[in-house]
Amino acid sequence: MQGEGVYSLGELAVRVGLELRGDPALRVSHVATLARAVEGSLSFLANSRYRKHLGGTHATAVVVAPGDADACPVAAFVDSNPYLAYAYIATLMYPPPAVTAGIHLSAVVAAGASVAPSAAVGPMCVIEAGTVVGERARIGAGCTLLAGARIGDDTELRPRVTLYPEVSIGTRCLLHSGVVIGADGFGFAPDFGAWVKVPQVGSVRIGDDVEIGANTTVDRGAIGDTIVENGVKLDNQIQVGHNVIIGAHTAIAACTGISGSTTIGQRCMIGGMVGFAGHLTIAD
Repeated sequence: MQGEGVYSLGELAVRVGLELRGDPALRVSHVATLARAVEGSLSFLANSRYRKHLGGTHATAVVVAPGDADACPVAAFVDSNPYLAYAYIATLMYPPPAVTAGIHLSAVVAAGASVAPSAAVGPMCVIEAGTVVGERARIGAGCTLLAGARIGDDTELRPRVTLYPEVSIGTRCLLHSGVVIGADGFGFAPDFGAWVKVPQVGSVRIGDDVEIGANTTVDRGAIGDTIVENGVKLDNQIQVGHNVIIGAHTAIAACTGISGSTTIGQRCMIGGMVGFAGHLTIAD
């Protein structure tokens, strides 16, 4: 993918605050892996298993750790955390598109909904009464926001996201396609071989700067709310049960299942396909 701008290495070094070894006038226009890079490419080396590709790379510049700088055959940005430095550079080169405000003619927006004038609502969306959509929010095609849902400023819903009633999403969040927030938790009381549904009367509260991957689901609370705190990152196809609490800045990889009333602390890192039994507490 081509970036949206061409940057000189000198400009990137100043804007990101990096040591540059090489010609500051050289320019990059896109990112690439070490093995596939060509002239104009920016690449990075953060994992030792890819060091074998460094010596033969055709990138214009590579972001490297200090220990790899001398082995880099091209211009180098040197930083103790090359992956983080690369993330800042790539964010400059691939900025999100500007929000084009307005409500598509095919969207259905209830009279009692509040949509900020600077927000964008895509085709075939349904926004029910009592819903609040913040400034510069983006609502992708086919999203459904049920009664009383709230979306903070600068939050983006990719196509086909569903928010159930009274769900609250903070600012600067990103929810990918197929995300469902606030469906009923799995609550059933046994009755001599049958099951009686337990009403799920809580909701879901999601903080600021949260990203939720495609087809991940977060259930509403049975009593009280399910809570996802600020800065949490959830991968694709994760199931978060009712009344779960996920602490700030925790990252959880794909296909993890979290049973109801589990509390996960702050800044945890959870690999793919982890299973949590209910009512557990995981420390920060």
